[in-house]
Amino acid sequence: MSHPVLAGVDGSESSLAAAEWAAREAALRGVALRLVHAPPPLPGDTVPHQAGETLRRVGERIVQGAIAHLGACHPGLPMDGSQSSEAPVETLLSAAHDAGLLVVGARGSGGFDGLAVGSVALRVTAAAHPPVVVVPGSRPGGFGNGARRAGAVPQVVVGFDAYHPVDEVVDVAFVAARTRGAALRVVQAWAFPAESVSPRTLFVTEADRATWEDQEVLRLSDALRPWQEKYPEVTVRADVVLLHPAEALLKVSRRAGAGLLVVGRGGGEGRLGPVTHAVLHHADCPVAVVPHAA
Repeated sequence: MSHPVLAGVDGSESSLAAAEWAAREAALRGVALRLVHAPPPLPGDTVPHQAGETLRRVGERIVQGAIAHLGACHPGLPMDGSQSSEAPVETLLSAAHDAGLLVVGARGSGGFDGLAVGSVALRVTAAAHPPVVVVPGSRPGGFGNGARRAGAVPQVVVGFDAYHPVDEVVDVAFVAARTRGAALRVVQAWAFPAESVSPRTLFVTEADRATWEDQEVLRLSDALRPWQEKYPEVTVRADVVLLHPAEALLKVSRRAGAGLLVVGRGGGEGRLGPVTHAVLHHADCPVAVVPHAA
């Protein structure tokens, strides 16, 4: 964990929340925090010199203001900031190449009321080299608000496919739980098998459902064993849920008061899978999206 944590800042409340989350994460990891700012896109191919200078000065104030605020909250945490003349997506992707983690707000200064996740967060999450944590803004009444009772053990939730486990995703989740002293909730969503559909059967019996669920529980237990042996200090709870994967993850994270939800990127190169896309738009706790080999 020697690589720094990188956060994008644009002066919005969402980006400041992301920078604060990134600072706490950098302190947990014992690494430096880097802040980066890029100007908002302007219409036209040419930016007048005066406009460019104004944007540069505004960007400098944003970066220095964030450093001053975070430095007061985290004395002793090494941090620095920079700004770029490139577009926000290109700036973040370029700066993230040597980072251990990229943290962004769900929506920036260019968003609008009701927008859950902005285009910059989505594009960066789909293409960045390291894992990306998307920190949501406040959405009162939203599904999965991540509220945790005072004194409760912190919770990390991870989506898991016992049929095709993804090492990179599971490792990130276990390390996050270990670093935070948190319990890890492993969510396996499942559906009735094809043989449950029959022209002679109008419903699934409780006995059949219990049998299939027991099989899923056993398969999940077997698939998790290597990671539990690798991270014996992490307390693991397995949740086998008869729901669509995105709904299962959101439901468990809400009930657990999760502080972090970990999912794989899915979708192939430069794209987000449908489950990840849905989770990003509806989760109210930070979501870590982990790139992995197809």
